[in-house]
Amino acid sequence: QLQLVESGGGLVQPGGSLKLSCTASSATLSDYPIAWFRQSPGQEREGLGCISSNDRFTYYANSVKGRFTISTDNAQITVYLQMNSLKPEDTAVYYCNADAIGLPTYWGQGTQVTVSS
Repeated sequence: QLQLVESGGGLVQPGGSLKLSCTASSATLSDYPIAWFRQSPGQEREGLGCISSNDRFTYYANSVKGRFTISTDNAQITVYLQMNSLKPEDTAVYYCNADAIGLPTYWGQGTQVTVSS
């Protein structure tokens, strides 16, 4: 069973950067597309982008395109979300998700990102 653990959240000033990690604790992520989501209080969970399982093609939502970058390590154990030019409206709990056709769907526990001066 795949387990996902997010890390790297914290408090950052507007305009700053953070790099979140989504690490698989019991298997590799090579079979899964990995997506990043976020959720603010009172808001629906928002999809930010994803990285495909085969050629590792990346896709981004318009709200973060050009500021956020998804990548993976060579061992296919960790997927990263590099966040630059952060804004107060980026404040949320960030989640990673592994969802492949025919396989169970997995979520991490989330990591809090707060953008504030």
